[in-house]
Amino acid sequence: MDLEILFRPALEEEKKTIIKFQMLMAQETEQLVLDPQKIEQGVSAVFDHPSRGKYYVATHESEIIACLLTTYEWSDWRNAMVWWLQSVYVWPEYRRHGIFRLMYEKIREQVMQLPEVSGIRLYMHHTNRRAANVYNAVGMDGENYKMFEWIKPDLPY
Repeated sequence: MDLEILFRPALEEEKKTIIKFQMLMAQETEQLVLDPQKIEQGVSAVFDHPSRGKYYVATHESEIIACLLTTYEWSDWRNAMVWWLQSVYVWPEYRRHGIFRLMYEKIREQVMQLPEVSGIRLYMHHTNRRAANVYNAVGMDGENYKMFEWIKPDLPY
């Protein structure tokens, strides 16, 4: 299938689709049912405060088929930002057609043009082998670091 895909910054009026994608991703990858109100607040917070991140969407024939969020981490070792890719979701019918590769390459092109950004990182649930294969295929390396986290106990996930 030869698809014409447009990759662009998400528009605030597309929040409902982004929220839906995040709910589907959590269910699919971690069997989590997210609170729709909490997710709406979280997505809105990015649009309300651009320093928190930026959503991008991929479209085919004006339909949103994928999204991702870039967030920012300061690296004192590099004296530069690192962009994190988060909330990556590709509509199931469009998987295995290079949609993530296209999104990744577009973000990578931006990073290459910005001296204040040193690289790209992402994290995934450790059981998501399909995603790991995709990330390896685009040239990302998951061998350098292992992520650890602590989440407040009163949060559901």
